[in-house]
Amino acid sequence: MPLRPAHRFTALLVGALLSGAAAWPILAQTTAPDTVPEVELRPSLPLDPASEAVAPTPVDDPATPADETADPADDNAADLEEVEATLSLSRERIDALKAEIAAMEGDRTQQTAALIAAAQRVKLAEIEVADVEERISDLIVRELEVRGRLDGADAEIANVLAALQRISLNPPPALIVDPGDALGSARGAMLIAAILPQLREQADTVAADLQALTDIKLAAMAEEETLKANHEVLEEEQLRIATLIAARRAGITQMSAELEAEQAEAVALAERASTLRELIGALSQRAAAGATAAPATTDPDLPQLSPEAIELAFADPARTQPAVPFPLAHGYLVPPANGVTVVDFGANDGRGGIAQGQSLVTRAEAQVLAPADGWVLYKGPYLNYGQIVIINAGAGYTALLAGLETITADIGQFVQMGEPLGTMGSRTIGRTVSTNAGNDQPTLYIELRENNEPFDPAGWWASQEQTG
Repeated sequence: MPLRPAHRFTALLVGALLSGAAAWPILAQTTAPDTVPEVELRPSLPLDPASEAVAPTPVDDPATPADETADPADDNAADLEEVEATLSLSRERIDALKAEIAAMEGDRTQQTAALIAAAQRVKLAEIEVADVEERISDLIVRELEVRGRLDGADAEIANVLAALQRISLNPPPALIVDPGDALGSARGAMLIAAILPQLREQADTVAADLQALTDIKLAAMAEEETLKANHEVLEEEQLRIATLIAARRAGITQMSAELEAEQAEAVALAERASTLRELIGALSQRAAAGATAAPATTDPDLPQLSPEAIELAFADPARTQPAVPFPLAHGYLVPPANGVTVVDFGANDGRGGIAQGQSLVTRAEAQVLAPADGWVLYKGPYLNYGQIVIINAGAGYTALLAGLETITADIGQFVQMGEPLGTMGSRTIGRTVSTNAGNDQPTLYIELRENNEPFDPAGWWASQEQTG
């Protein structure tokens, strides 16, 4: 027996809903991309927050030269093996990377250039990962909105289908069978005529939402592939950087007695200093007459260099002193990490004081770069700042980075702008800032000082177009 129009439409709608529901994608259940494994190139010593005015009991840093019994070659090999063990790269790719870096043996200039290039690739991959994660978050919001509309339409569709079911159980009489009940037939026809457009509209809306869910699913899958590709880049470059650092350290067959004394004295100064001002002042005084003393560039009559000349100076991978006097680097400094500035210089630091630097929330295990050319005055734990790095940039300028988890640079080492210094952890280490992120995200603290006086770093950083 042929179905009535109402029955046929009801059957089609129910069938569409059932088949569509079976194919609804669930974005929240899509397979997550492989996450970047946690890698620690050096031991770290996170310190509990405390006030700057009180120095804690000195703690030996296992990454400092104080451990005289450790063999640097063994340490380098162990660090490298630890990195390799946490990566998902194939053995063939790992061996190829090692062979590539082995070909640079003894060429410090080439090794440094490769380090900076690898750090730049990591930086770009980190930016892309952040963008992809934001787009995936937007897709999740869109999916929830569509599902909310579908859930809200359920009750309305159910009411319409219930009315059709009642009509099918007690259909209006056909005029040919019961000509006397013309009024009942007319009422039934009017009811069906009123319901069918609603059903068509609801069916079109449901079909559009189901298609939207399918589109969201496809977009999410594409974003996941992009995310996976960038994680693979991060893994490969992480291994490249670790291998380059190990190779460069292996090239230093014997540390000079002068450098050993310099490192030991820097650690001793950090243990005695009760404030950053005291520490940086003592380190700067020592550096003025020591191996890490910068060329005298404090002459107020600085050379006038064109932007092209400044960029050319920074492009020299063989330099062993700052490319230009620090004041000329205004607008050229490399941001030390990708992230969001949560506390600006001069703002309330959340502890009742005024911020003497910038605080930057980064992604977990983000790399940290040297913001300027200079010599490492100190690296290691200090008070409640976590792991810190202090760089003597010459001309009375210093750069301080605090809150790192691992540090790969060494005291007395000259680092070029953009060279990797270490990595952040998975959460805030040491001093915290009063932000919505709390301690759940790593926070990098950045200070620039002239003659030991902090100044606003705004305007000193190069733009993304310059560094990207």
